[in-house]
Amino acid sequence: MTRAEFEKALKELAGTLTGHVSTDDGQWTVKGFIDTFRNVYTISSDTKIVSKILEIHLFPRILAFAGDHGFALVLAEHQNYYPDISFVSKQDDSVRFAVDFKTTYRLPDKPWLCNGFTLGSHGKYFQDRTSTKNIQFPYGSYSGHFCLGIIYDRSDGASIDETRSYPIEQLHSITSVISNIQFFVAEKWRIAGDKGGSGNTANIGSIQRIDDILSGNGMFSKLGEEWFDDYWMNYGKILTRGPDGKSRKITSLVDFVKYRGGDPSLIVPRNNQP
Repeated sequence: MTRAEFEKALKELAGTLTGHVSTDDGQWTVKGFIDTFRNVYTISSDTKIVSKILEIHLFPRILAFAGDHGFALVLAEHQNYYPDISFVSKQDDSVRFAVDFKTTYRLPDKPWLCNGFTLGSHGKYFQDRTSTKNIQFPYGSYSGHFCLGIIYDRSDGASIDETRSYPIEQLHSITSVISNIQFFVAEKWRIAGDKGGSGNTANIGSIQRIDDILSGNGMFSKLGEEWFDDYWMNYGKILTRGPDGKSRKITSLVDFVKYRGGDPSLIVPRNNQP
């Protein structure tokens, strides 16, 4: 299976998933967790908790997808390994696709934007495509690197009481912690920005405009994957001299493309305006 064929199949799967996890009115079908006494406890809206439960909720569909298309699934051996899932062809185990789950929420005051997410490290395994540090298989051995993304609304905190439990008979009266769930599939270079994604860690940050994420219209989308690789392999490593004579690191795509002699007009600028 080619990269384009895999992407097409994964997008077809993503198109079926909203109905799998949503009620008729758009709420998440997961309401909480249940004990042996049939009491239901609501879950937190913490993004890490929501993300993990969504992964578990989706896994049977992912497993069926893999079987239907002749892939074995290899899960990340450790929590900090990339990717979340490796799809390995049963006919030719050199054919591999990396898929990371990415979840984020719409910003309540700017619903055309999401909070953003990270797209993996630009550290050792990204720079050395044969490295096995913090990665399931060497980065260069994958035929493509994809995000299976989930964008949702967080429920108003006032409507969620995490301190109480409910009898199972009241299950449908419990407000879900998320709603209006939307799935997308994109190669990660197509939705990348030019800034790091999380504090001091070496993670690649995504763009935030939802329409651009859904259409794969990231900052590198016209430049191409080679520019994405080159930029993030060298992020913060190249020194140039500014107008004031002081040395500074290149940490913007415009400066990098100019330094490499490329065409800055091919950069898709961040657009966070309505």
